[in-house]
Amino acid sequence: MAGTREHFGSRMGFILAAAGAAVGLGNIWGFPTQAASNGGGAFLLVYLLMILVVAFPMLIVEMAIGRYGQANPVDSMRSLSDNPTAKRAGALVGWIGLMVPCLVLAFYSIVAGWLVTFLLAAVTDILGMADATAWLKGFSVSRNLFGAAIFYLLTILIVQSGVKQGIEKWSTRLMPALFVLFLLMFVYIMTQDGAMDGLKHYLIPDFSKVLEPKLLLAAMGQGFFSLTIGGCSMLIYGSYLSKKESLPKMALSVTLVDTAVAFIAGLVVLPAMFVAMQKGVAIYADDGSLLGSDTLVFTVLPLLFDSLGVAGQLIALVFFVLMTIAALTSSISMLECPVALVSERFETDRKATSWVLGGVIAVFSAVIIFNFGQLFGLVATIATQYFQPVAALLFTVFGGWVWSRHRKLQELSAGSPELEKSLFWKIWPVYLKFVCPVLVIAVLVSSFS
Repeated sequence: MAGTREHFGSRMGFILAAAGAAVGLGNIWGFPTQAASNGGGAFLLVYLLMILVVAFPMLIVEMAIGRYGQANPVDSMRSLSDNPTAKRAGALVGWIGLMVPCLVLAFYSIVAGWLVTFLLAAVTDILGMADATAWLKGFSVSRNLFGAAIFYLLTILIVQSGVKQGIEKWSTRLMPALFVLFLLMFVYIMTQDGAMDGLKHYLIPDFSKVLEPKLLLAAMGQGFFSLTIGGCSMLIYGSYLSKKESLPKMALSVTLVDTAVAFIAGLVVLPAMFVAMQKGVAIYADDGSLLGSDTLVFTVLPLLFDSLGVAGQLIALVFFVLMTIAALTSSISMLECPVALVSERFETDRKATSWVLGGVIAVFSAVIIFNFGQLFGLVATIATQYFQPVAALLFTVFGGWVWSRHRKLQELSAGSPELEKSLFWKIWPVYLKFVCPVLVIAVLVSSFS
């Protein structure tokens, strides 16, 4: 399989695709919301530190496992040891990990469908189609099914085309578009009254809050989920990475791009929130907590856009295009995980596999939509608070303890022949064994509390 396996065609293609897998609603919605709820600049400072000490070391091991195994998550985990018992345990870990993108995609596509309908609502609003706008913005089963169906269609069309012609091709288009749209949004928002106050709140840390337990745990969790640690996306993309590339350098590039998107999202969203406050939109409660943090994108910011008149209609269009792109770059990596497994294990046609598996998960999403109150929160909790941290912990334990130091060195030295003598190699294997599991357990415990 290793000899015929498709790989990314360029270094930049891999970086943008992997960063796109990490960049999603967690960066553009979750990160600014967390920053606004936890002291702005203080949260940003701790978040950047947590990305370095929590997420980056574990990103390397997930990418390395994928490239070493040259296969889907289940078979890559099996390849880490020659011991039959360890192989069976590794396969089980792979299956647990594979559940993460499948479960996340099931509820994520519903939220992404809302973004699609708000994007279309921005168009109908500009065209003066009031009834269509109201339906697209309203919460209903039919609206939710419509938005999710469009989002699944876009995701499947990209994944069915393969690594180079699908994932890489579209990632190298969508990610630059993301940055351009962010820049346009930032420039416009900063011309509004109140924007500078939001920028100061975001960039100037209150050092008295830096060591608050709540802030530390929130920043650690956000850093962990920001790079989709335990989500299998980085493992499967690592399996498509050429042996000529330096894994630590590629992981660092992905981390920097992903963190840059989160940082820039904060530059846009926090000033926008303060502009909304200037215009009379309630953002914070009397106790200082953020109002509507779960629905910030669909309630608070649209109120801001409405207050800006015609310009607000155009800004709303740009914003929801941006959000849809971010969601799409993540969803294609989620669907790729099960598609890779089935197409490799059973040698099925990629196009047919993409449609069948995408359709199966879409049906699950439809079941959630019809039972939204009972299932949406439950599936989201199971996926992100249980399966993903547990999968990350197991990946880390297997990568640190089951996968031999010699084999790890061989894999990481491919593309980095000087690695063995570097400071990184003196620190990282020990850090992976002893520190990373403790940090993941802390994330797991915080998600339960």
